[in-house]
Amino acid sequence: MLYNSTGEPTDDVADPDALAEQLRSAVGRFVRATRARADTMPASRAETLRRLDREGPQTIADLARFRGVTHQAVSRAVAELERLGLVERAANPHDARGFVLALSDAGRAAVESDRLARGEVIADAIRSALTPDDRRALARVPALLDALSADLARET
Repeated sequence: MLYNSTGEPTDDVADPDALAEQLRSAVGRFVRATRARADTMPASRAETLRRLDREGPQTIADLARFRGVTHQAVSRAVAELERLGLVERAANPHDARGFVLALSDAGRAAVESDRLARGEVIADAIRSALTPDDRRALARVPALLDALSADLARET
């Protein structure tokens, strides 16, 4: 059931405002539930490692901007990641005086382990909660989300 912007039930699937809010809310719940069941490391550590995995080597300032925290907070977190052997420092190709942080082999393995665990949790939920018809409908969702993502990326 869809609900319009005033919270009233509607059958109007063409109401983009209602659909957008329900999608935003459902995706948020889905991500939180998946992380709660599958993540093996603290959220801030995982977020930093995933960022390095997606974007490549970053400075502490880059990571602080991305996470919206202070340079000092990231420095402490990075020291912990280094101590655990999950990241390593490398020369900054844009600033000979500085360094960038990159995933170590152990860091890459940790990111991949979390990724696989999430996939398993989601697959288990699909098997237990969805009918074959539901699965066929769900099969369309990744392409639809990719189309929305592409459109949002063009707007920036």
